[in-house]
Amino acid sequence: MELTKEQCREIIARRIAKELKDGDVISLGIGLPTEVANYIPKDLQVYFQSENGMIGGGERDFEAPGNAHITNAGGIPVKIRPGAVFFDTLTSFAIIRGGHVNTTVLGALQVDSHGNLANWMIPGAFVPGMGGAMDLTVGAKKVIIAMEHTTNKGEPRIVQDCTLPLTAAHEVDMIVTERCVIDVVPEGLLLKEINPNFTLEEVLESTGARLIIPKNLVA
Repeated sequence: MELTKEQCREIIARRIAKELKDGDVISLGIGLPTEVANYIPKDLQVYFQSENGMIGGGERDFEAPGNAHITNAGGIPVKIRPGAVFFDTLTSFAIIRGGHVNTTVLGALQVDSHGNLANWMIPGAFVPGMGGAMDLTVGAKKVIIAMEHTTNKGEPRIVQDCTLPLTAAHEVDMIVTERCVIDVVPEGLLLKEINPNFTLEEVLESTGARLIIPKNLVA
């Protein structure tokens, strides 16, 4: 099934929102991961930590003025929840490196069968730097990857071994795409769920790594 980019992003963000637990401190990476905040159930109390110095941000604020100063790490204006706090970057990274983030949601260029993550550069392309991804993958208790299943050229983002420079090794716990949900386990990549809009064959054909398929696969 052909999905628009907007549909893919919504499917991924909505599914990841179901993984978050009451009371968790969550850090969302720039881009697609920030959209997770838009789909949090009203009865779920989570605390979004933004590496630019905030805990307590919420969903995107479409009514914010053009010079809004309350933004997430990607510079997108967000609403704030009761009890929100603000601090400097040093404190923000002390929270991350100190192991106080329950879950981080990050985008990716590639993820492989060993739980390795490549998300910061393509050789030959200009990049300003790695940002906080290296700290988040090591400091957060759980690492969830939010990404479209394939590139714009149809090439797999989930591969047997990453070919791009790594951000972190053996740190990814879960991968969520518009096609499926995968858990990274010691044995490899465990296919946990399939979006009913896709078949198992379509998932396997668009994945560049061997998947472990359980008998009780959810579709």
